[in-house]
Amino acid sequence: MHMKSLLPIIFSALFCICGRSQALYEFPDHIKRSGLSSFENLNGLPNAGGKTNQGAKGNAFEPLEVGETKELLRLSGAGTIQRIWMTVNDRSPQMLRALRLRMYWDGSDTPAVDAPLGDFFGLGLAQIIKFESALFSSPEGRSFNCFIPMPFRKGARITISNEGDKRLDMLFYDIDFIQVESQEQNMMYFHTYWKQEVKPEFMEDYIFLPEVNGKGRYLGVNIGVNADAKYEDTWWGEGEVKIFLDEDRVRPSYNGTGAEDYIGTGWGLGQYTTMYQGCTYAQDSLHQYAFYRYHIPDAIYFKQKIKAGIQMIGGGNLALVRKLVKAGVQLKPISVAYDGKFRRLLDEPLDLFDPSFPDGWVNFYRVDDYSSTAYFYFEKPVSGL
Repeated sequence: MHMKSLLPIIFSALFCICGRSQALYEFPDHIKRSGLSSFENLNGLPNAGGKTNQGAKGNAFEPLEVGETKELLRLSGAGTIQRIWMTVNDRSPQMLRALRLRMYWDGSDTPAVDAPLGDFFGLGLAQIIKFESALFSSPEGRSFNCFIPMPFRKGARITISNEGDKRLDMLFYDIDFIQVESQEQNMMYFHTYWKQEVKPEFMEDYIFLPEVNGKGRYLGVNIGVNADAKYEDTWWGEGEVKIFLDEDRVRPSYNGTGAEDYIGTGWGLGQYTTMYQGCTYAQDSLHQYAFYRYHIPDAIYFKQKIKAGIQMIGGGNLALVRKLVKAGVQLKPISVAYDGKFRRLLDEPLDLFDPSFPDGWVNFYRVDDYSSTAYFYFEKPVSGL
């Protein structure tokens, strides 16, 4: 097996045993049992699998009616969800956005995870492709895998709801878990934050993780962008990712340099996928892009609070930007790069149509449709978002 294919397994093995470092050949003394919840054995009860059709594949899948919610898992006591696998017969973006996955920890009525199915599994814009990352995979573009360890102290509950207008004929799933005697004192709970803004505010950052107060670890984000076609062939991704940590107020500690820079590439964005960063969908003709970044080797911790977002800034050559302004397109020039130089137009204003304006690459505020799923661990089962 190629080393790249082993990375999700290694990551799961190192972190999934309730936060305790554990060699593969050791038997941990705090383990009570292992289990797998599916339609063949809801909650993975001992001696209870395959009751229908005399055990011969009697209940591999179930439908999900419009407006229906199914409970996929309900456990009491301490444990850790180790892996989630799902597949559905209708994998259209419309269905993957209509199916809503929710997870609740320690008996809370407020979900820690609440996101559309496709977006939760790392696929921005709910566009499914064949890919593999450290946290998620779709081996052949027909299924969904999650390897994120999700520990809990008092209980876990997972549901899926059909919030669309079309019946889902076939839903398959497995949830692998272990139950344990107790969790470590410093254990944290897994959370997500899903968001979509079709018409964000002009000159405002897109906040993909609003302020969370408390202690935790930011795992990363996947983002989908429907770039507005009125900006023609200008580039949408000049905006910087900014992450405010703990004592940060007006200025962030973590300040990137551009959208594609944040996910480890440069000079535009095409489709590629790696363990910690990638772009699952890039359609220049449709002005659509979906990308991810997971902070696993480069951990981001917060002790008091966190907030994260990305600026809505694009860029283009001077002639095209002038054309857009003349056409009444909403934008505001902020800087221009030319001949190895850089002029900051907010510090040194210069009219775009001034004859002395440099003939170069003009960066400008713009407005596009953004959606995102942010992932983080938090010290409590409810984050307040």
